[in-house]
Amino acid sequence: MKYSYRVEQAIRAAAILHKDQVRKGAQALPYVTHLFAVATIASDYTDEEDVIIAALLHDTIEDTDYTPEELQADFGGPVKDMVLAVSEPLLPEGRAHDWHLKKKTYIKQLKKAPIGSLIVAAADKIHNMRCVVEEYYDAHDKFVADFGGSLEDRVLLYQEISNILNRRLENEILSEFNYVFDEYKKFIDHVQKEAEKF
Repeated sequence: MKYSYRVEQAIRAAAILHKDQVRKGAQALPYVTHLFAVATIASDYTDEEDVIIAALLHDTIEDTDYTPEELQADFGGPVKDMVLAVSEPLLPEGRAHDWHLKKKTYIKQLKKAPIGSLIVAAADKIHNMRCVVEEYYDAHDKFVADFGGSLEDRVLLYQEISNILNRRLENEILSEFNYVFDEYKKFIDHVQKEAEKF
């Protein structure tokens, strides 16, 4: 990752905006570890400063009080557009916890997202899937308890994301994404088989 004044500002913004948040998982790590990991993965595949900044800030609209207007004022329109494209929507009260609707909207956004957003999305999912496989490799029950929901739905969601990335994105990050997705599917298959024994 190339260091610059704007990247430094994005690092500071991410650290401040997510300061009280922890990462869901076997260990309650500060949430910024995920943001730095996503930016680092993205920087392996692009030198575009705006994409790296979007990677650092990709969860700010979704998970903090930071507004799209503030994001644009601080980092510009292209960064705002990339972040919005990978942000799950805020749903009206009563549907705020509708997992399927959030994911369907996310998929719809990816279909027309800027290419930089697709790199951020790929890096984000690579880190999420890799963490799940590594942290819960021998702790299937804990994975189900921590994440809940339908395992099949999770794989189907990632498959839809994979289809979009493989159709729209021409970048070497696809090889890593596809490899990690294969490992993730094997992990989910093991979890399902383990559950079927009981």
